Amino acid sequence: MLALQRKIILASKSPRRSQLLSQAGFQFEIKTKEVQEDFPETMPVEDVAEYLAIKKARASKEVIKEGEILLAADSVVILNNVIYGKPKDRADAQQILKALSGQQHQVITGVCLLSQNKQVSFSGISKVYFKELTTEEIDFYIDTYQPYDKAGAYAIQEWIGLCKIRKIEGTYANIMGLPVDLVFEHLAEF
Repeated sequence: MLALQRKIILASKSPRRSQLLSQAGFQFEIKTKEVQEDFPETMPVEDVAEYLAIKKARASKEVIKEGEILLAADSVVILNNVIYGKPKDRADAQQILKALSGQQHQVITGVCLLSQNKQVSFSGISKVYFKELTTEEIDFYIDTYQPYDKAGAYAIQEWIGLCKIRKIEGTYANIMGLPVDLVFEHLAEF
């Protein structure tokens, strides 16, 4: 069955994920359930996004009906083996952006596809190379874009992505929050 014809239930309130799925031609409904985004401290940082996606999918399993596929995802930003999540406040956002300034980091988006009788999970991995950010640029970005709901305190589709990213390796959509190419591929085989 063509991946675009699948009945998708998106377990995310993320407008970016909804936008990406819509732009790719997927038909979907949004049904979410609150899930604690914690993980074992000993877990390798590269495994966290996929672990959280599976956790979100399993917590929402009861919302899907026969023939539907639940799609859950989570993204993490990793620099020097440290996960930079959503900033707690302005000072935290400043600290995160200072750490990313002039550095290469990874964005890993874990995805879980779940039906009533099947589960598949995978991750998209992208490398992002930031240019140097001045204190004034960091303050401008935080004041203008309020990145408090974004892993790594930034969104690639905003000012930072347009002006302060030197290059990326991997897909732009993955950095936005969903590796749409991999979702399409896995739904075609699901």
